Formats: sequence, structure tokens, C-alpha cells
Amino acid sequence: MDISADKIKELRQKTGAGVMDCKNALIEAQGNFDKACEIITQRGLAIAKKKAERTAEQGIIECYVHTGGHLGVMVELNCETDFVARTPDFKDLAHNIALQISAMAPRYITAEEMPPDDKDDPQAVCLLQQPFIKDPSKSIKDLIIETIAKTGENIKVRRFVRFELGY
Repeated sequence: MDISADKIKELRQKTGAGVMDCKNALIEAQGNFDKACEIITQRGLAIAKKKAERTAEQGIIECYVHTGGHLGVMVELNCETDFVARTPDFKDLAHNIALQISAMAPRYITAEEMPPDDKDDPQAVCLLQQPFIKDPSKSIKDLIIETIAKTGENIKVRRFVRFELGY
């Protein structure tokens, strides 16, 4: 099957996957763009699962102060190497997570951190389960998995803090 370079480029822009991965996914999907996106997503999940046990001790601390200085966020995002920590994809992820924390005020990273007596909806109070503010069709966990697939390294949100004046 002949796959056009434009289709490969479009899939690459949408998913962030490599050129050959996009081409192979389109071939496997017989040119169906949506099915190729699903294939790449499934491969990303498989990659993330393999990487989950690897140690992530490098990374960055991203700070975000909202206009007016009444709200600030610091988040520690870890990866396996300092090389990946300096990439634009990793830095964008850290910034987007800081924006998410600023906007949605999560209290926990995962549902496992919630006390047993907490009756709040995990999707509302757990960062990784929250819908991404820039694209509600994805969760923060999905966003991290996409970046894991792009960088090939394990990525973890280690901790965060959110400051708001008067609270």
C-alpha cells in the first residue's frame, strides 16, 4: 500500500510518534487515519508499561505564577536522564502539568494517595486522573504516556505544591 508523505506528516504532528512508526501504523491500518492513531496510542501504552518500573531520578522543577501573583505552583517532574529533562517535549509537559495544577487544584497525584475516608471524586482531586485543561479528551496520565512514548523514558510526577494568597 502506498502511503503519502502528507498523511505520515499529519499523523506525526498529531501523535508525536516517529516517521517510521507513523508509516507502519498507517500501513497496518490500511490508510485509515483514525485507526492508525489508535495503533500508535496502544503502542505508546505498551512502551509506558515497560518503562514504568525504571527509576526516574532526573528531571526538572517547573514553576508557574499566575498573572497578578496571587497563585503559584511548583511541580517536580522526573525522568531517567538529564538529556530527556532538557528536551522541549519534557519541558512542555512540565509546564502543562503546572498549568493544570494551577487551574484545577488537585490535592493528590494518584487515587492511591487518597485517605480511605475521603469521599471526593478521584477524577476531581487526583492530578493524573483529571481531564487535561487544554484537551479534555485526554487525562494528565494520557499526556504523560504520550511523552513517555516520544522520549522512550519513564516519567513520573514526584510531588507538587500550590500556593494561593489567603488560603
